[in-house]
Amino acid sequence: MSLSASAPWFAYYGSMPRSIDYPDSTMYELVKAAATTYPSHAAYVFMGKTTTYAAFLKRIDAAAKGLLSMGIRKGDRVTLCMANTPQALDCFYALNRIGAIPNMIHPLSAAQEIVFYLNVSGSKAILTLDQFYGKVASIRDQLKNPCTILIAKIQDELPLHLKLLYPLSKNAKKVEPLPAEGYTLWSELLKQGRNITLPAHDGNADDCAAILYSGGTTGTTKGILLSNRNFNALGLQTIAASGYPSVAGMKMLSVMPIFHGFGLGIGIHTALIGGAKCILVPQFSIKTYADILRKQKPDFIPGVPTLFEALLRSEDLKNTDLSFLKGIFSGGDSLSPELKKKVDAFLAAHNCAEQIREGYGTTECVTASCLTPKAYAREGSIGVPFPDTFYKIVKPGTTEEVDANTEGEICLRGPTVMLGYMDNPEETAQTLQRHEDGHTWLHTGDLGFMDEDGFIYFRQRLKRMIVSSGYNIYPSQLENIIDSHEKVLQSCVIGVADDYKGQRVCAYVVPMPDITPDEALEKDILSYCAARIAKYAMPKRIEFRTELPKTAVGKVAYRVLEAEAKEKAGG
Repeated sequence: MSLSASAPWFAYYGSMPRSIDYPDSTMYELVKAAATTYPSHAAYVFMGKTTTYAAFLKRIDAAAKGLLSMGIRKGDRVTLCMANTPQALDCFYALNRIGAIPNMIHPLSAAQEIVFYLNVSGSKAILTLDQFYGKVASIRDQLKNPCTILIAKIQDELPLHLKLLYPLSKNAKKVEPLPAEGYTLWSELLKQGRNITLPAHDGNADDCAAILYSGGTTGTTKGILLSNRNFNALGLQTIAASGYPSVAGMKMLSVMPIFHGFGLGIGIHTALIGGAKCILVPQFSIKTYADILRKQKPDFIPGVPTLFEALLRSEDLKNTDLSFLKGIFSGGDSLSPELKKKVDAFLAAHNCAEQIREGYGTTECVTASCLTPKAYAREGSIGVPFPDTFYKIVKPGTTEEVDANTEGEICLRGPTVMLGYMDNPEETAQTLQRHEDGHTWLHTGDLGFMDEDGFIYFRQRLKRMIVSSGYNIYPSQLENIIDSHEKVLQSCVIGVADDYKGQRVCAYVVPMPDITPDEALEKDILSYCAARIAKYAMPKRIEFRTELPKTAVGKVAYRVLEAEAKEKAGG
């Protein structure tokens, strides 16, 4: 019997159920159920201003009326080009309330990227902040269809004392004055909808609930169609895996962006269907991170590895007691065993009994689909599958399952797997494949293996590989070794073109705080590597950086470094 059929990971579930009864509900319906159960609980807090679940439900209805008043109907697509703000949450769930579909994009997207997202989705409207109005307005003549610009203002959601000070703030001074026309203010839209009668909620679990974007297995941007069931299943699985029977009344640090599956699916939706409070953070900085930890004491922190690396950098957390933390979840990028050890040591030194728990997933299944068990971790493992989720490792390019501890492509199936890629049946068929067992499996395009107990080990994207003199070199493996050096905070390894070898290895390193990046440190790290890395895979040199470039969601942007190296080499 194959590992995927026998599910040996069940032995490590502890109190987590093997299966969950998923309701045939929309996202809005589950949030409404939480609001009915916990009306006086805080749904979210933004810049010190708290909104209860009862008030949140009223805000959703008001937003739904406003959207109906401008002609948005079931099946229509509306782009949210927003940070983590109350208007973003109100609009997201209001669209779900009326059966329309949010198209989620980064507010810092370049103008031409916004053209692509609006055209490919056929959006009838776009909601963004006033500071981004000029960028959005500038691309109007490049759109295939009319698109209404909705403008939200941060200051509308601030508590009174901050609202009075806002015009003097640095952020306010960066915002260009809005023209007299060409847009509709979010606040005005809400007024327009006051006399609209909301119809009964019309939607089902398998309707598309949101469009997120990913490069998929081929690296080209594709819209991912995710259903209500996908998001609801993720939320219920995550709560079940948290180690707590209920998360009601607990606090989630919602710092991961709403346009990303991790931020939307876990940082927002999981909290809201569980009766927890979202601490909305519109813009991350190490200082605000430290302030929130000290003052608001969140129970749960979901984030990418760079978020936890920031803990080590913060001068403001040196004497902070972190015993209030109940769950620290890392995903979105590979967490090296070395960084995990450093973060765990930091947490222990600050009185936190928890260790960082690593998970894994792709946007094609919203986000996380496996997680390290609360009481049992294996070094280098990304955990075991969520309830009702099954993993198998196949020989790349096939559907043939390989033996335990054998590397291959990671495949998974379960209730969070996407409906498909938007208007791209070929890519959908390549990614969602029916195997001989009769099930449809998501081919992730990631390399890894499963041990005999069902623990999963991620290696990296199949295509992120350096080939030097015919040898295959995997950057993440080298990064793990370099990161384990006591004077290294973070590293990134890329392949640089070489006329003789095809590619040679180049390493970029961020030293630990207070460590001087000099020739002596380079020699020390290279000597350390020489004892741990095969000669053909050794970096020839190390380039020191104060920080590494990051993607919109905080992953190390290794492609930026590859582009820099290519340009430096003359093309």
